[in-house]
Amino acid sequence: MNITVVLGTSAKCDIDFELTSSKQTLRKQGLVQFGLYPFLVLKAGYPDVHQTSRPSTSGNIRREGLCNGQVHRGREYESPESSVTSDRDHKKTVYEIQVRPCAGIVLVIIGVVVLFIWIALPSSFEAPGSFSSHQEETLEVVRRILEEVPLIDGHNDLPWNIRKFVHNQLMYFNFSADLTTVEPWSKSNWSQTDIPRLKKGMIGAQFWSAYVPCGRQHLDSVQTTMEQIDVIRRLAETYSSDLQLVTSVKGIREAHKARKIASLIGVEGGHSLGNSLAVLRTFHSLGARYLTLTHTCDTLWAGCCSGLDSPDNEQQGLSPFGLSVLRELNRLGMMVDLSHTSVKTMEDALNYTLAPVIFSHSCAYALCTSLRNVPDHVLKQVALNDGIVMVSFYSYFISCNSTSTMEQVIAHINHIKNVAGEDHVGLGAGYDGINHTTQGLEDVSHYPRLLISLMTNHSWTENQIKKLAGNNLLRVFSKVEKVRDEWKEDGMQPVEDILVPLNKEPLLPNCTDGYNIT
Repeated sequence: MNITVVLGTSAKCDIDFELTSSKQTLRKQGLVQFGLYPFLVLKAGYPDVHQTSRPSTSGNIRREGLCNGQVHRGREYESPESSVTSDRDHKKTVYEIQVRPCAGIVLVIIGVVVLFIWIALPSSFEAPGSFSSHQEETLEVVRRILEEVPLIDGHNDLPWNIRKFVHNQLMYFNFSADLTTVEPWSKSNWSQTDIPRLKKGMIGAQFWSAYVPCGRQHLDSVQTTMEQIDVIRRLAETYSSDLQLVTSVKGIREAHKARKIASLIGVEGGHSLGNSLAVLRTFHSLGARYLTLTHTCDTLWAGCCSGLDSPDNEQQGLSPFGLSVLRELNRLGMMVDLSHTSVKTMEDALNYTLAPVIFSHSCAYALCTSLRNVPDHVLKQVALNDGIVMVSFYSYFISCNSTSTMEQVIAHINHIKNVAGEDHVGLGAGYDGINHTTQGLEDVSHYPRLLISLMTNHSWTENQIKKLAGNNLLRVFSKVEKVRDEWKEDGMQPVEDILVPLNKEPLLPNCTDGYNIT
């Protein structure tokens, strides 16, 4: 049986447009695949946080010519040229499709099945804010839990977007507004945070990232990091009716009791230190309470998960100076963050630190083989260390692809819970630093939906939800503070820097030196 489908000219134009758009999309993906996209972004202004940190799934990233942090996958299938022809002298285009006689019945059956599946779709695909009666009851339970325990997120890159969009001039930034209606925020797929959505998401505490691109290592990374710390502090002061800058477990609890969002500072990347322990101490005095040892580049003293600076970067761990950084973090009461680090750096840190560590925004390597994720043997070490892995919502860490579902996020949470234990998993979405978010978790307002799903579909208890939401991080932070206090009682002194003699040139040909790390 032949079925002839006749499309008008406008429909044909729509098809041509979609085909052209698809090809353009593939070309853009090709640019990303071969490392050209960052240069396009840089021409437009500040780079996005993860422009060079797409996760890699292979240790052979140099041999295969992949750029920093990409997902390794086989050659994408390219369809042959379309056999559809058109006659420009005609106003209609005819497509003939050969169909078997029974196809009509099959299509009807498929339609019924699709309709049934659509009706029975899980809550993660419902319109935002829509819940069944049972979910509404669970929402009330979640609300009560989060009144008792602050929901703590380990990583948010809003400060870099403030720098990128308004150059840190807070007079041009209204954090109380619905930024989905305010340009350029509404036009960016890197923007997922504002105060109204934080409140809707019932966030109790947020670690704001003082991030600086790796390209500024050995240049002005220290100054830029201080500027980012400054904008976080000013943001909390400007919106003090909703935010409260805190630096301790006690501060988190007090802010939560006052119904404010506890705002903490995390420095993302050891390159921000300029190879100076004095700078680390200064960051601490300004309020920073964790240091991510690397970002997407190696430092002279620590290896990242996908850096290109060293021929054997996957094997680079902590140097003697790197161990001194770790010791000073323990002494100061700053948490050691191992997201972005190489497995060797993870192992070295876990073997050396005397305080629990965190992974502020990572997932399980067993479920997505990105080098940004945590292997099972390290998860077991985290449990022995009494640390925590805070799960990211970035699709490339969840599914190793550009799309992911809430169920896949839950699979990572459950995997870490099963391997490391329920005391060692938390939440660190990475909002405002990711451009491929999870379906159902598109912005900071959707945390309750995740917790509801865990309770209704995955048998999580109220006590387990409390641990995931905030109690696990509070326990880790408390133990970090305890180590600090014990060392202070024991008279532990700071690690002294080795400064450049005044009559000698710096070891590195720029504005920082390498004396500390030799």
